[in-house]
Amino acid sequence: MEIKFGTDGWRAIIAKDFTFDNVAKVAQAHADHLKEKNGKKVVIGYDPRFHSENFARTVAEVFSSNGFEVLLSSGICTTPALSLAAKDFGADEGVMITASHNGYEYNGYKIKGGYGGPGTPEIISNVENKIGNNEPKFGKKEWEEVDFNKHYINKLKGYLTPEVFSQKIEKVVHDPMHGASMGLLKEILEGSLYDVLEINHYRDAFFGWVHPEPIDKNLSLLKGKVVASESIAGIANDGDGDRVGIVDEAGEFVSTQLGYVLLLLHTIRNKKIPGAVVKTVSTSYLVDRICEKEGRKLYKTPVGFKYVADIMIKEQIAFGGEESGGYGFGFHIPERDGLLSGLMILEMIELSGKSLTQIIQDVFKEFGPAYYKRIDLEVEGDQGRNLVAKLREKPLSEFAGRKVKEVDLTDGIKLIFEDDSWILFRASGTEPVLRIYAEAPSTEEVEKLLEAGKKLIEQY
Repeated sequence: MEIKFGTDGWRAIIAKDFTFDNVAKVAQAHADHLKEKNGKKVVIGYDPRFHSENFARTVAEVFSSNGFEVLLSSGICTTPALSLAAKDFGADEGVMITASHNGYEYNGYKIKGGYGGPGTPEIISNVENKIGNNEPKFGKKEWEEVDFNKHYINKLKGYLTPEVFSQKIEKVVHDPMHGASMGLLKEILEGSLYDVLEINHYRDAFFGWVHPEPIDKNLSLLKGKVVASESIAGIANDGDGDRVGIVDEAGEFVSTQLGYVLLLLHTIRNKKIPGAVVKTVSTSYLVDRICEKEGRKLYKTPVGFKYVADIMIKEQIAFGGEESGGYGFGFHIPERDGLLSGLMILEMIELSGKSLTQIIQDVFKEFGPAYYKRIDLEVEGDQGRNLVAKLREKPLSEFAGRKVKEVDLTDGIKLIFEDDSWILFRASGTEPVLRIYAEAPSTEEVEKLLEAGKKLIEQY
């Protein structure tokens, strides 16, 4: 089989393509890549998926047999904990065994740079090109087991203002979705006045038969628990803990776009972190308005956190993220961190003295309302790619009765209208799916844009 890395690592179905033999082949290619760079040290972590610890030990054996110093996580850890370990423990690169938010059938191999973030396209390409060139080496099982979560928890505690969480008794619900962040929020807030109520906090390789992706449709239990327990918020994390889903005190899911906006405002206004801001092309227009008002430079990238991370590595960045619930902080590492994002939301609530609903209302009053939705439209063959190509070649000047103010070709094609509302068309590179994103000042306008977008496919 051909092993190809996607936007965030190599992922495949366990026992079909994600086998011990194939994992060893990828690890050997990764070791060969690092040998070219005179690399000497790697860190390896894993999530709670089926056989993750054993796949991780296979990777550790291959690297050890190739003469590398290997630090292996002593237990399940999150992706940001592994990325932090790569940076703080002086590793050349890191490996995380995880399929992130994919279904239980999958597992994966993520490569992390020694700077504490996603592997660059150059790193990934070099590893891919070496797969199968050399037979994996085995026989040497020398590595040190390290508690990466302990180091990670101590680091996150250092970012918090302790007295903020010691003013009054509060309740918050944490849903790790049977993933790698199990128990971590409770441990971080131990000793504060916060009562952390946990759900889905035990290992289940089937993830409770729910995709471990913290989006609205997967969080019904969290929403109900927040209301029933009268908690101030609900925090959900995906399978490897690098994304966050937020539920307000009324049990309503806070869109990932608003999650970005809230965390951006907290970072630059409350924590006063200096630097520019990075967003992907599919992220809210409210970000542009905030950056203009706050005098912050704004970088825009294609969809994918690896592009955000690349700028975070090269420039002074206060905050960066994407619409899928992955956010990175300039005072941390160039990596998405779902647990830190949840903690920052809680800190923001406490500092404001308001409910999450009230904070969002204040944001809308100051910067205007914004509502967002995305649909993944199944199409036939190359229909989606053909539509995007034709629209890029000859962009529309009017769409759904709206005049097009600007056309953005950063990734796919984005039509921006006079009130800043927009629609974005992106074709999947791996499956017959056309992704259509839309944002507007009302939910009704969002639905109209999406309906017009779906009809457009019939015209091409």
